[in-house]
Amino acid sequence: MHKILIYDSFEETSASILSALEDRCELTCIANEDEFQAEIKARQFDLIFIDVDSMNGESMSTVKQIHNKDPFLPIIVTSKVEKAETIVQAMNAGASDFLVHPISPTRINIAVDKAIEIRDQRFEIAYYRRTQDVVYDFKDVIAYSLNMKRILESLERFAKTDSTILITGDTGTGKSFLSGTVHFNSPRRKKPFVKINCANIPEDLLESELFGHEKGSFTGADKQRIGRFEQASGGTIFLDEIGEMNMRLQTKLLRVLEEKSFERVGGNKTIYSDVRIIAATNKDLVRQVESGLFREDLYYRINVLPVTLPSLRDRKECVLPLADLLLKKCCASMHRGDCNIIGFTEEARKLIQEYDWPGNIRQLANTIERAVILEDDNKIHTYNLALPKKIMRQPDSSESGENFRLPPEAAESLAEQEKELVLRVLEECLWVQKNAAKKLGISPRALNYKINKMGITHPHWRRNKQAG
Repeated sequence: MHKILIYDSFEETSASILSALEDRCELTCIANEDEFQAEIKARQFDLIFIDVDSMNGESMSTVKQIHNKDPFLPIIVTSKVEKAETIVQAMNAGASDFLVHPISPTRINIAVDKAIEIRDQRFEIAYYRRTQDVVYDFKDVIAYSLNMKRILESLERFAKTDSTILITGDTGTGKSFLSGTVHFNSPRRKKPFVKINCANIPEDLLESELFGHEKGSFTGADKQRIGRFEQASGGTIFLDEIGEMNMRLQTKLLRVLEEKSFERVGGNKTIYSDVRIIAATNKDLVRQVESGLFREDLYYRINVLPVTLPSLRDRKECVLPLADLLLKKCCASMHRGDCNIIGFTEEARKLIQEYDWPGNIRQLANTIERAVILEDDNKIHTYNLALPKKIMRQPDSSESGENFRLPPEAAESLAEQEKELVLRVLEECLWVQKNAAKKLGISPRALNYKINKMGITHPHWRRNKQAG
């Protein structure tokens, strides 16, 4: 049952709302402004009716104040007089609807249902936004290092323009995340934001994916398809791994940038689409141009506002704050709130801080996800982080490193080392998993996860007997 607050000092008009909704809603009717303000502060409501004739000219500021405090709360404004100026003011202040007395019960119920439905849809959109790999506010981006702070300042300025942005950087540095942040802080924020990874789609299908196709244009094209550029019209399209695009598609993309037009595959109708392009790559496009793999004119066209994201090892101040944030998100998405994981042990924090993270944020996120699956304590321990041994990087030619060699243990894979350890401990414990888990310092569930993943079997185990 919805809780609805009605502010109306006129008995006749408030009675019509009460009679229309009393059978289906919990209603609170207030005729005094001070009581109304006190009621808003004291209780949570699903919808509010405000009569503009009851507030001595202060109704619009009240609507705006309530809307700013809770943008999801529907407000229906009522009045005995229908003035276009008043309706516009009410809607601009944040009202969901404007009703003029006398109002039929049917009209009141329709207005309430519509306002609640829109509120629920906005809740759902907000939920899905939080679950997507996009940060919607620059203030929410983890940036404690000086280089990252400067990059965010540049991106915030770039967001206000319509120019093409080229984001470069190693895999996993957050190019996709920040492309969304740019869009949702741009003048195009209310229009579509479309993401496409040029490396994940077969070369012969990428053109159709980007520009669409006409029915019968190729085998399997049994209907017309709208491409991503049409879908993104008025908004932003993010082209990830643009360095993987073949030369023919690069030519077509160049035309889109210059003329904002293209044709669908198999079609001759010119389609116009006003889109802002954000491109990203982990490749060196200058070398691609020199090698004849990337068009020079296209490179200059997308490189209007270049941004290079630093690797995680070059923004050490951000590592632990990122780890804390990713742990919180991972626990929420995996519904592990029941295990009360509140953070990392001091040893784990030290390991996370000192590790180089060659896979950057993506590797950090995957490592934490695995640790959450395995952890039974309320803090993540080092043995559940399972990081590969640190491998020394080859020194530059300018460094003295004639006798430089990788340590022998660095050549062994983490998987092989871990499997050997598990096998040795299982043998020592006569293949009793409970005893082996205790000796390894992990839970039986964590050991069972490792055994299944590594494909370890033993003839005395029940499941192997059944399988045989």
